[in-house]
Amino acid sequence: MKHNDESVRKGLERQVLEPENRYYGGTIDPATGAAWVNHTTGTPTDMCNWGTALVNPDSAYYRDEELAKRLTLASEFVLRMQHEDGSISPGWTNYHSPPDTAFVVVGYYQLYKLLSGAEWEPLEPTLRNMRSFLERTLPVMLTGGCHTPNHRWVLCAALGCLRELLGGEAGEQAARRADQWLAEGMDITPDGEWTERSNGIYSAVSDIMLIYAARLLERPELLEPVRLNLRMMVYLVHPSGEVVTDYSGRQDLGRFHDLSAYYLPYAMMARQDGDPLFAGMASLAIGAMEDAGPASVNALIQMLLEPELRGPWAAEAQEAVPTRYEKMLNGEFYRESYLADMERAGHNGRIFHSRMHIDFGAPVARIRDGATSVTLMTETPSFFALRHGAARLLAVQAASYFYPGYVPMQKMEREANGAYRLSGEQRKGYYGPVAAPRQPIANGEVSPWYLLPHHERELTHEQVFRVEIEAVPVESGWDLHLRADEPGEVMTQLSFVFGGEGELVSGEGQETGTDRRLWSGGTLRYECGSDWIELTGGELAHLAPSVREANLPDGCKIALVNLMTPFDKTVRIRMSPK
Repeated sequence: MKHNDESVRKGLERQVLEPENRYYGGTIDPATGAAWVNHTTGTPTDMCNWGTALVNPDSAYYRDEELAKRLTLASEFVLRMQHEDGSISPGWTNYHSPPDTAFVVVGYYQLYKLLSGAEWEPLEPTLRNMRSFLERTLPVMLTGGCHTPNHRWVLCAALGCLRELLGGEAGEQAARRADQWLAEGMDITPDGEWTERSNGIYSAVSDIMLIYAARLLERPELLEPVRLNLRMMVYLVHPSGEVVTDYSGRQDLGRFHDLSAYYLPYAMMARQDGDPLFAGMASLAIGAMEDAGPASVNALIQMLLEPELRGPWAAEAQEAVPTRYEKMLNGEFYRESYLADMERAGHNGRIFHSRMHIDFGAPVARIRDGATSVTLMTETPSFFALRHGAARLLAVQAASYFYPGYVPMQKMEREANGAYRLSGEQRKGYYGPVAAPRQPIANGEVSPWYLLPHHERELTHEQVFRVEIEAVPVESGWDLHLRADEPGEVMTQLSFVFGGEGELVSGEGQETGTDRRLWSGGTLRYECGSDWIELTGGELAHLAPSVREANLPDGCKIALVNLMTPFDKTVRIRMSPK
């Protein structure tokens, strides 16, 4: 509540109070200088902060009539910015967006329920405006589509909200539309991984939205995939509380996220199931929270609606969360058989305004030993990442000029000796002339390249580039054994990406840009505080400072190893004592 009161104060400072301003009543997003109606940086999030303060006796703003007036102004802005079709445009690429409207509906409805129970007359104008907004979203919720897999579950949660709010035939219409989305089935592996592999953002979104949908649509079976994902996430948190995002299929890839977004799913499921593991994870998640969250998943609203979600969680709850484990995720998932069925789906591998996410279900291995945390992964630019105390090896990546860019590993198996064997294969060939019966298809003398039937060309001189990696755990570290044979003379580059907060204090080589080094030999040591990671195995087989299409992140310390095929290379990684 203390954090929330500070958020209230900051939100009030950003509210536009000049009637002639186009954003009158809205709160300005500092990043853009505009006011929006979205569930993250938009006015509805500030409204959630203000509403929870107004109804909570523990807040300095409890029943503050001036704040209630400002809340009404904000609700008028939201209503004014709603399009005639009932949708909103969130301020980024999605205009007249059904799924972004659904995010707002879910958060707005929770706030509406909370304020309705306050029975305080100054809130009535706000409640009327909020109900009008929600009622006007029904047409777009009944007809609107989505872009991404998780959007379907957000739409279902929003339709559940409207079912409960409106009742009658309108409520039944909402339920029938939700059933259409749910008929597509759950996009989750038996180990609990959602399509987008987005541990930092969208897995938590799918979880909370399906919890809401299960309640509001009376479909308790929707909680089972939530349980699967919440159990999987136990193994996807580093010792610092940082969530593993190294292999995400969305914008959280390689970015810092903590467990905050998982508080509500873990807390709600812990209370429902009486599961000590979920309770332990809820305890960890609330310890990371610095604010109530965006409108769609505002934790404070749910704590006020359901007081049992406030905790306290038993001190021993965290003891149920393992800190030493070795876990292979999706190791037995029959991903190849699903991929083989793509042709039967009929879309020819093309999808608009989104991604196919064919990396869904790719194997990931997680190994944790107290303060040391290792991730081995496939179908992503990085195949290895390591956290050791404060020292962070964020990524180890292989790139080449064969198919310019990173070489993702496609397969991973655990061997009897505890090692992990990964392999990635790329193919590149050439294409013969179009057969006479099909050429030319253009009229006149001009034959545009884009009108030729390229799919009918004969493939010639196809080359295969295969990289094999054996990652072997050893005392105080790991050995990475890399091999590639053909074609010969393929310039290859390994990148070791360390956190920018530490320093590379040793290792031979030459600087090739800010915080980038071509590492030719000697012991490379990265230090952060009292923790360190040492590498041996540097090499400079060619002088290319980078590989085209393999973009390295800014703000990191990067060591580059240049190899030329054929190579059989071992890089040894050792860590400071713990």
